[in-house]
Amino acid sequence: MESLFYLAGLVAVIASLKVVTGNNTVHALLYLVVSLLAVAVCFYLMGAPFAAGLEVIVYAGAILVLFVFAVLMFGLGKDETANAPKNKNLANMVGAMLLAFALLIEIVVIINNAEMQQSLQATVISSKAVGIMLYGPYLLAVEIASFLLLSGLLAGYHYAKPDVTGGPL
Repeated sequence: MESLFYLAGLVAVIASLKVVTGNNTVHALLYLVVSLLAVAVCFYLMGAPFAAGLEVIVYAGAILVLFVFAVLMFGLGKDETANAPKNKNLANMVGAMLLAFALLIEIVVIINNAEMQQSLQATVISSKAVGIMLYGPYLLAVEIASFLLLSGLLAGYHYAKPDVTGGPL
């Protein structure tokens, strides 16, 4: 079971490095999806299926939709695709697909192994315990994080919109 955890961790690290070092914004988002799914597999293997589900639903689902919306709204993909070589696009997609395929094989192995399922169920953290921790002692931290995300989105929109007055901001 440890080898599967380390494999998912390796996939997350490789995909995260491709996010940071990539030249194309859309490809970076594709690698970010793979990275977040790998982190979800790590959470599941640590005995936190609720956190893994939240990782997939909230981050790989909702937050990435916001990122794609920001790319489309700010026009970040227009300039970089005009001068990009055409053969690198296929290599980037194949790399992300190979990492995602490694995660798929890992999930199939976990599901088909009955001993692993029983050992994971012995360490499951309930959703009630997660809710009590989030809305108990960590309520202020959760609210501060939501305000920071909102202010970052508003600041990004403010700095990316064109200046219609023609003068300095």
